[in-house]
Amino acid sequence: MASNEPAPASNFIRNIVKADVANGKHDGRVLTRFPPEPNGYLHVGHVKSICLNFGIAEEFGGQCNLRFDDTNPGKESTEYAEAIEEDVRWLGFEWAEHRHASDYFEQLYDYACQLIRDGKAYVDSSTAEEMREMRGTLTEPGTESPCRDRPIEQNLDLFERMRAGEFEDGAHVLRAKIDMSAGNINMRDPTLYRIRKMDHIRTGDAWNIYPMYDYTHCLSDAIEGITHSLCTLEFEDHRPLYDWVLDELETPCHPQQIEFARLSLEYTMLSKRRLIQLVDEGHVQGWDDPRMPTIVGMRRRGYTPAALRDFCERIGVTKNDAWIEMAVLEGAIRDDLNVNAERRMAVLDPLKVVITDLPEDHEQILDFANHPQNENAGRRDVGFTREIFIEREDFSDHPPPKYQRLVEGGEVRLRGSYIIRCDEVIRDDAGRIIELRCSHDPDTLGRKPEGRKVKGVIHWVSAKTGVPAEVRLYDVLFTESNPAAAADVASVLNPESLTIAENAIVEPALAAALPETRFQFERLGYFVADRHDHTESRPVFNRTVSLRDTWAR
Repeated sequence: MASNEPAPASNFIRNIVKADVANGKHDGRVLTRFPPEPNGYLHVGHVKSICLNFGIAEEFGGQCNLRFDDTNPGKESTEYAEAIEEDVRWLGFEWAEHRHASDYFEQLYDYACQLIRDGKAYVDSSTAEEMREMRGTLTEPGTESPCRDRPIEQNLDLFERMRAGEFEDGAHVLRAKIDMSAGNINMRDPTLYRIRKMDHIRTGDAWNIYPMYDYTHCLSDAIEGITHSLCTLEFEDHRPLYDWVLDELETPCHPQQIEFARLSLEYTMLSKRRLIQLVDEGHVQGWDDPRMPTIVGMRRRGYTPAALRDFCERIGVTKNDAWIEMAVLEGAIRDDLNVNAERRMAVLDPLKVVITDLPEDHEQILDFANHPQNENAGRRDVGFTREIFIEREDFSDHPPPKYQRLVEGGEVRLRGSYIIRCDEVIRDDAGRIIELRCSHDPDTLGRKPEGRKVKGVIHWVSAKTGVPAEVRLYDVLFTESNPAAAADVASVLNPESLTIAENAIVEPALAAALPETRFQFERLGYFVADRHDHTESRPVFNRTVSLRDTWAR
């Protein structure tokens, strides 16, 4: 991470860790972990967890492991695993050790056998439906399975045969023997292992049984010596089971699970199932579509790692669920790009301007600063010619009140260049404006005009040296602030989430930019050269965020 980023704000987790370090708990060590399941692409909600786990470790001189919770072979893939690694590194973090839950499969099996020998676990042959019925409700206790009192030796034998592959999926499960009348349903003899006869991305066909998350999670933490196990709030009701497993077994240590509120961002959907639906039904163009809340999507849109880390600091860490306004995220992006993005000129909807009092072969090199507040960004040459393009909306033949751009008979300054006057408007047979004939004031390059005020300043691109480009204008994907509440995702899709300016003209310096280079297009917003489609011969830019806050009320 950048050393010049502001010090992190205090929150309840930092206070807990700070007190633990001060009191010598865990011998003053801090070891956290980020434990994603490799069954999908990470999204902005994961960014919060990544920043918290790696940030806490870094702040207190500790370390953070990356651990893949790879216990569900039917949904996991190497593609997702590699994408997760790249995302974490792109955000600016490096893990101490790269672990996998599958590294511990043998130890987890041995621990399960120990629970059976201690009379704390049993093999249940009930059907899934029978177990649901016996589980009870929030107001009624559950009932014990007929298999609950199986002899220990029989349980060990069945569990060993489950591992050997003698039984089909669903024939048996291994359950913890806790309390079927517990008020917390998670403690009513939860399943620890189930049969899954399918290959695993790392262990192949070596295993026919796989441990459940709640069982794996706490033991993996203990095996690795994790000191602070940071989880989102939905795991709060699972903490008693986390502690029960560790209390019943002789583990190397007993980490502390601490829960925090997950991220809920307006106009965004983070459900993995819903995101898969968006991709599979073709509502977006893949997981890295810039409208997606995935890290690869935000990266392609032009968000920066520093801005995402800053966003996580701005929203803080609490125990209370709350909706975060999109303006907070966009504000963090905008603030970062305002400081770091060089300026360039691009015209998205070109209108031709001919400066009639210049010779046809006129070409003048103008000197432009790459960034108005950063001399170290350098300068560049911009060609000024007789024919240029301006934005169509920067001319009006029926100007509204206080309009300060170009009108027939009026004047405007071209950014970094001269003041021009519109002398004639050329229209096609349908009455559409196709060209403006203008004259320039040669004494106004870098100087104010004498005897008059010209307030308007517009950007432009030379018609001779400008390069055709495709500019993709992205907006929020949904029309509702809480799209997850909609029964049908398609009903709340924003039909204007993507508009393409196919006839844009950009200055040559933009065409030559490397993919993923970010810019401010003067007066238009912040844009990035697309990481996949942009080439010098066919420039493609994505709008990252508007120049100003469009959410301001």
